Amino acid sequence: MTATADIGVVGLAVMGQNLVLNLADHGYRVAVHNRTTAVTDAFLAGEGGSSGVVAAHDLESLVASLSRPRRVLLMVRAGAAVDAVIDQLVPLLDPGDVIIDGGNSHFPDTERRLDRLGALGIHFVGAGISGGEEGARHGPSIMPGGDERAWPIIGGMLQAIAAKVEDGTPCCDWIGGGGSGHYVKMVHNGIEYGDMQVIAEAYGLMVAMGMSHAEMAEVFAAWDEGVLDSFLISITADILRAVDDDGEPLLAKILDAAGQKGTGKWTAVSSLDLGMPVTLVAEAVYARIVSALKEARVVASEVLPQGSVHVPHLALDDLRDAVYASKIVSYAQGFMLLDAAAAEYGWSLDLGRIASLWREGCIIRARFLDDITAAYRRDPDLGSLVLDPFFVGAMATALPGWRRVVSEAALSGVPTPAYASALAFYDGYRSARGTANLIQAQRDYFGAHTYERVDRARGEFFHTDWTGTGGTTTSGTYDA
Repeated sequence: MTATADIGVVGLAVMGQNLVLNLADHGYRVAVHNRTTAVTDAFLAGEGGSSGVVAAHDLESLVASLSRPRRVLLMVRAGAAVDAVIDQLVPLLDPGDVIIDGGNSHFPDTERRLDRLGALGIHFVGAGISGGEEGARHGPSIMPGGDERAWPIIGGMLQAIAAKVEDGTPCCDWIGGGGSGHYVKMVHNGIEYGDMQVIAEAYGLMVAMGMSHAEMAEVFAAWDEGVLDSFLISITADILRAVDDDGEPLLAKILDAAGQKGTGKWTAVSSLDLGMPVTLVAEAVYARIVSALKEARVVASEVLPQGSVHVPHLALDDLRDAVYASKIVSYAQGFMLLDAAAAEYGWSLDLGRIASLWREGCIIRARFLDDITAAYRRDPDLGSLVLDPFFVGAMATALPGWRRVVSEAALSGVPTPAYASALAFYDGYRSARGTANLIQAQRDYFGAHTYERVDRARGEFFHTDWTGTGGTTTSGTYDA
């Protein structure tokens, strides 16, 4: 096979196929391989065949078709499948070739693969790709990280196929070393979980208010014209307008049990590991877990008192403010986690640049990402997004309505874990003095874990013999 292809793509599920077509649209010659030969043949018999795509029924043929340095993009299921393909590729590649993992791999796996392939001289890149089927076909947001020597080899190609903002800037740039590209994509997906939960809670409250699906669709469409302008708000209006074959709202017939693929959970676990309160994403993950307990919930609904589950006095402007303020908190928490990860893993992450990559192409694309980008350009060392003057003002405006929504929802028995957890974070974060002094006293009382004092310097620890029988011995120091 003549070595004329610019890149090889392994994996022809919906994302892989659409990325191939996107690459072909931009003038790149693409060789493709799928483990199931029939999938490759079907793709070449359809759109792929008219795009000049080269079929390879085995990896040897794929690699032989590539010009040097070879570039191979993996679009296979995260986990063992990625390692299996890498194992097959390694004997076929040479030092200086590039493997790009474009799936949702867990960042520790990316770092392990980076070390392994780096020792062989093969450049490995973990590239988060967001945008779903449409984004892959017409321009996704791409977040590559790993071996920086790969960037001059793949950068022009990835930026060519990426989404563009109005001034033509591509929503793709080098993120950093190690597993940073997949980590940033993981946090992106965690924020996506949060966005979806925030919107779902608005829908739940509107249902409790007795609104029709058509009325709800109009509200979301109106919100999409203001500060909540975003892909997810827009498609929510479309979903609410959709009707089944009998003319009834399709959404009402969809089972209320949400699935998940792990990136939201990974974000929540990482936040615990790094000591960052990414509470809204965690609540969004738990809300999906609760939703999956469908049979148990049906039983509980017949046993546990519900109250009215009706919200007669809620203003839609207040609900909009609760959605907006909760989103601000969620993104603030996500960027705090990215900052903590950069410090922990030695990555140099430009938070403003990351926000700018999410402005187009990706699932969480939204108007207010321009405001986030601007905030970090004003102050690259901003401790938290909620401290930026623009967002201080936005949250101050939204706060009264946000509080009313959380209060009314709680009184009416409508669950709003995202709004409530975001508000709890806001109130905790703005409190110069909280209640953890009591927790420290309790820990010292039962475990001699010691405490610091407000009238002494930080880092100086004290112990009290609370019972008069405990003595002066203190607990050993550990973080658990």
